[in-house]
Amino acid sequence: MDMSGNGRRPTLKDIAAETGLSMAAVSYALRGVHGTPETIQRVQDAADRLGYQADPIARALASGRSGSVGVLCASLEDLWQQRLAAALGRELLTPDRNALIIDSAGDAARQLELAQHLVDHRVDAIVVIPIDPRAKAWATIARQVPVIAIGDELPGAKAKSEVILDNETGVTTALRRFAAAGHTNIAVLSPTRRVEIERPAEIIAQRVAVDLGLKLRLLQCPHDLSGATDVARELLIGRGRPTGILALADSMAFGVYAACRELELRIPKDLSLLGYDDQPMSQLLSLSTFHWPLDELVGHVVSRVTSAVDTNRRVRRTTLTPTLIERGSVAAPPT
Repeated sequence: MDMSGNGRRPTLKDIAAETGLSMAAVSYALRGVHGTPETIQRVQDAADRLGYQADPIARALASGRSGSVGVLCASLEDLWQQRLAAALGRELLTPDRNALIIDSAGDAARQLELAQHLVDHRVDAIVVIPIDPRAKAWATIARQVPVIAIGDELPGAKAKSEVILDNETGVTTALRRFAAAGHTNIAVLSPTRRVEIERPAEIIAQRVAVDLGLKLRLLQCPHDLSGATDVARELLIGRGRPTGILALADSMAFGVYAACRELELRIPKDLSLLGYDDQPMSQLLSLSTFHWPLDELVGHVVSRVTSAVDTNRRVRRTTLTPTLIERGSVAAPPT
């Protein structure tokens, strides 16, 4: 409600007149940037009496910042990305900043369109889990706004920061674990879909399989339980059924469990299985999987956002390495 008495929207000038402070002091106090606790409270009380509401567009134009950071996920059907997005949303939330969490639904072209949409709406930075990290359009995006990539590097973009997940270690450890148990026929379930994209993890899997003498099949697999179950079912009833499966997301591994239950296959007696991101549910299923340091990852991302937005400084790259958590879902292949 307008309490200024003249029918117009109250402004900083009105609060300054009410409190006897300068407009700059009022602006700082409303944002909690400067001023004693008493002054900040006095200004806030005056703003409440007058019915003052900050104009975010005007603030963005004045400061050159919108206060918004885009968090562009690859697919929020992935339980790990849900956890990551929620954690980033909490940690990026400050009096002057908020996170816009957006789902790309597994579509690489759509993700690039959404990234440009965020640029056009003047976000201060974009945090992205890229679906197609090799897309040339990332170079254009990174020239317009600070970009912090999670997971894979963006080789074509120069002005960016990266928090890399060490897939070389993760995938190599997984395939060596299968080989050590005696497996030679392995399938890898990959999150990439809708477009044919070879991501670094898949390239690593193909190379390491050759080195270890493994027969390897790469299959695209959705994250949702129903879709992952369908992919796993078709794989397990087909000819040349693999004896081991590496799911590059635990949410896909849950579909393998569901398909095995339908087909009366037992893990690990009939099929060995490895996940890749250590979901809480994986403990209940005794799924061996890889643990990535989520809290550390979030800390690195938030510090990069702060550096890029507040000081225009870009920290180039940090690499995080996973730990294999053995829970008993890998055994020797059936004879």
